[in-house]
Amino acid sequence: MSNRVFMKKGFLTLMGTRFVNFLTKQKQQQALCVLISVRSKTTSIQYVESRYRDPTFEKFMEKYKNLLKVIAIQDLILANPKNQSVSVDFLSNLSQKLHLNRGATAFLRKFPHIFHIYYEPSKLQPFCRLTDAALDVSRLEAEAINASLPLVVERLVRILSMSASKTVPLRAIFKVWRELGLPDDFEDSVIAGNPSVFQLCDADELNTHLLKLVGDVPSNGFRASVEDWRVVECCKEECNVNSIEMQYSFKHAYPPGMRLSKNFRAKVKEWQSLPYMGPYEMVSEKKKTSKAGMMAMEKRAVSIVHEFLSLTVEKMVEVEKISQFRKWFGIDLNIRDLFLDHPGIFYLSTKGKRHTVFLREAYERGCLRQPNPVYDARRKLLDLVALERRGLPAVNSKLQDKSSSNEVEQGDNMQSRDILSSFD
Repeated sequence: MSNRVFMKKGFLTLMGTRFVNFLTKQKQQQALCVLISVRSKTTSIQYVESRYRDPTFEKFMEKYKNLLKVIAIQDLILANPKNQSVSVDFLSNLSQKLHLNRGATAFLRKFPHIFHIYYEPSKLQPFCRLTDAALDVSRLEAEAINASLPLVVERLVRILSMSASKTVPLRAIFKVWRELGLPDDFEDSVIAGNPSVFQLCDADELNTHLLKLVGDVPSNGFRASVEDWRVVECCKEECNVNSIEMQYSFKHAYPPGMRLSKNFRAKVKEWQSLPYMGPYEMVSEKKKTSKAGMMAMEKRAVSIVHEFLSLTVEKMVEVEKISQFRKWFGIDLNIRDLFLDHPGIFYLSTKGKRHTVFLREAYERGCLRQPNPVYDARRKLLDLVALERRGLPAVNSKLQDKSSSNEVEQGDNMQSRDILSSFD
């Protein structure tokens, strides 16, 4: 009996251990499921989708995404100064890369104010060139950029000054050369043309160069754009904000119809009163892990990105492009989340399969409050894009489509005749 009792107790102990292990695994799986469900609710994609849409910026980006495709084709046409044209077949091969969903020919015919399709008998294929109106806009933009070269030099100096090492990769500048209003040959005209200001150095990576600021620039040599806004706001007679609170504040303007809870307003007010170091001030290398230190790092990151957007021509830039400077500016936060966390300062759009951030305070009804000559020239090209086929006689447009298609068919017939004659 004692052996049976012993075996029974051992069996019960074994079963109890297995049962406890089973319950433990069940709890771990349930906890894992809860954790996964919580994480799935806070993914980056859902965070972006849950943002409040601004119809003004969304309507602007609807036209702007076509402008980016037009600019890509325009650069290909103007790449050869002697013969400013490109074959339609060449563009058709690049349709996927240029995101021309319906093909190159359909896209070119959609914008007759910008592109003109013609048949080249000597080469037996259709070609595309810019219209006179598009060429005038291109010349106007080039003249505006050349006239603003001193301002361009200052922009580059400011960007390098926001870096702790006064250095940024040259490839990062190539990403935003159009946003900064740089000329096509900025390596020669701006960088090499100012050897007392800029210097190109070799990086640790192969075939990589760093753009370095030569000489010492005082930390108080530049004043950020947000500081200019604070001075203007404090000088207004109707300003009811305390000067101490205004010292660290940013301008906020939320989308129309966006309801702000009391808790959200309280957090924004608390964040506005937090002291911070400006984008051109140097910070210590020690990282603060406290809550106050993290909030200070976040506010400085906002000031850096705010200043960067202020230096661009159109006060907007793609998130992927500005992320190239994150390491060099000492930003340890996710920049896209930074834009989403501050909807009163920035607006993030996802139109055109790209994430574009706007400086909200710089815009009013889809236009810049303080335009510049380069922006005015690009806006004229955007107006031509928005026209599409409008402004052309309906009959003539149909005849033009027929004539262009007849030219293509005629070229194909001529090519087939040449092939048959070669057999004869």
